[in-house]
Amino acid sequence: MIQIHDLYKSFGSIAVLNGVNFSIPNGNTMCIIGKSGCGKSVLIKHVVGLLTPDKGRVIVDGNHVGEMGYKDLFELRRKIGFVFQGSALFDSYNVFENIILGLYEHGLRDQGKLISEAQKVLSSVGLLPDLAESDSAAFRNEWTILKDKKPSDLSGGMRKRVGVARALVGSPKYILYDEPSTGLDPVTSEQIDLLIGDLAKKLNVTSIVITHDMFSVDRVADSVVMLNEGRVQFEGTPGEMKKSSDIIVQEFLDRYN
Repeated sequence: MIQIHDLYKSFGSIAVLNGVNFSIPNGNTMCIIGKSGCGKSVLIKHVVGLLTPDKGRVIVDGNHVGEMGYKDLFELRRKIGFVFQGSALFDSYNVFENIILGLYEHGLRDQGKLISEAQKVLSSVGLLPDLAESDSAAFRNEWTILKDKKPSDLSGGMRKRVGVARALVGSPKYILYDEPSTGLDPVTSEQIDLLIGDLAKKLNVTSIVITHDMFSVDRVADSVVMLNEGRVQFEGTPGEMKKSSDIIVQEFLDRYN
């Protein structure tokens, strides 16, 4: 479980988070929404320890992230997959190298195991056939073509899927998505949303999705938190949000629906 307790964060004189409180049960897919600059991305960076709070606590599986030492933080991050806005693939690396980079940095050098993990996660996101077909000529052919492609050779949707596949390496317990549909056309955006929902069910992972796309919220969210001026303006289900009488919530829905 991820728990956020009275979280505050400022950058200079600019207060971004002003006492945020909520929790995410295991297996839940939560969308965090709000206007640009409301602190969504800042919030999830606290979950992985990329930022430390000025005040308050982020608790992951009973551990206070802000008080973790380097070794414990390293182990925590192995349980968390992070899908960056824009995918953040390395242009000079091919698909295979982008996928296994984290494993290689963690000391895994066995080429067979690296290939096996890459094939598994690429199959999970639909870029390769089902792993059960890995001995087939068709699977081997598609793998041979895909693994050597550079990010510039891929469509926007494929780059996003490779970014998701990289986040799945090591079978994480949590996956954090930062604006996963940004820059995608409506059809591809829907495909990525369906992928997020499918992975949540198939892998039983807990997911946090940062987004301002209400169509994505409807497709993937079990629960929603809306941030406004650094605080939680709304917390509940997508259905409850649509019925909310809160003027600020309704103004947001009118703008982004």
